[in-house]
Amino acid sequence: MSRLVIFVSNGGYEAAWQSTSLGLTAAAMGDEVIYVFAFDALRALSRGTFGKPLTERESSEATRGQGLGAPLPANMLADARQLGARAIACDTTVKLCGLDAVDLLHARQLDEVTGLPDIWKLTQAARLLSF
Repeated sequence: MSRLVIFVSNGGYEAAWQSTSLGLTAAAMGDEVIYVFAFDALRALSRGTFGKPLTERESSEATRGQGLGAPLPANMLADARQLGARAIACDTTVKLCGLDAVDLLHARQLDEVTGLPDIWKLTQAARLLSF
């Protein structure tokens, strides 16, 4: 089993679809998956809009995805978490975004809010992706 750390800063459809589909695939194949949410992605996650189209192009892609039967990014994230993937954020980033760590954890939008040194340690010997 290997570890995949996915840094997600963009909350729009394209980045959300790519990051969650890869994370779900890795989790389904038995890999440890950790999503590290920041900035736009973290704010979107907190508002329940993560993976919603931000542009006309993304709206077209989302519509095509529905026609193909492709799952929504939020659903893929939920499925990956059901398989053991974790959603985390840096405590300072949470504060920079004007969010409250306790609220994010209570709402189960995140599994953990931790310090940057702990996130850095998670990247050791891991595959890294950034969106």
